[in-house]
Amino acid sequence: MCRVKQGHASQTAVMVCAGRAVATERRLDEHFSDPTAFALLPDAARESVSHFLARGRPRGVRELMQYIRLQPLAAVMTVRTMTIDRAIVAGATPQLVILGAGLDGRAYRMPELNNTVVFEVDHPDSQREKRERVAQLTATAREVRFVPVDFARDSLDTALTQAGHDPSQPTTFVWEGVVMYLSEDAIAATMRVIARRSAPGSSLIIVYHVPSWMVLVIAPMVRMMNEPLRSHTTPAEMRQLLAGYDYRVVSDDAVAELAKHVSPKLAREIAFATHLHVAVAEWQGSAPSQHS
Repeated sequence: MCRVKQGHASQTAVMVCAGRAVATERRLDEHFSDPTAFALLPDAARESVSHFLARGRPRGVRELMQYIRLQPLAAVMTVRTMTIDRAIVAGATPQLVILGAGLDGRAYRMPELNNTVVFEVDHPDSQREKRERVAQLTATAREVRFVPVDFARDSLDTALTQAGHDPSQPTTFVWEGVVMYLSEDAIAATMRVIARRSAPGSSLIIVYHVPSWMVLVIAPMVRMMNEPLRSHTTPAEMRQLLAGYDYRVVSDDAVAELAKHVSPKLAREIAFATHLHVAVAEWQGSAPSQHS
């Protein structure tokens, strides 16, 4: 999952949660709302977002830079989140595994998960802070199970087993905003676990970067957060990668293209987001895989 500074939550997780909070408060789309986002933010980030929302037109360089960072991010998160939500609902599996869950609030805002056990996998430091804040929220999922995994030391496969994930039952795996921070070896290692724990009816929703000039723009920013980008993949390479683990891609679109189906305004705001893809893949095996 995302690499985090020891003792601290992932800063990119905070950043995308702030984007969802701004999108919700400013009603960027009538069909999007994440009432958990503001509650899940750390105090300092919540205060910063509140100040941003209270201001009108930005004044001064600092306010302008925050606007340039947060407003497009909010638009991207609106489209990205809605796309993933719809794929989760379409899958309707009894288990949902969120890899690198960060400050994801789906288990606390999606009534469609009322028959689903949600497994939130993340670094222990990120998860520790989140669990303190979700105490004020009511789960809409049937059950939420936190799965702390330090990928430098722990086995994802073992951790999911101990958390009660059942590989004989269909699972939707959500891998959002994580693979771009992982090496090819780390991606392959996680895919082996996903494949071993997949059953007929399972699906995988994965967000990834394609080679693009925007990746060069983003890279220095996230590097300063101690979470450097490590991978980008073409759609053809992604199809080939997932096929090697018995997953067939059924859709793969840039967020910029997906925005055109949401609203013309959002499409104009995030026309730059051709680098960010959301792929949905379906399990093609007939039994849990033996990938090793």
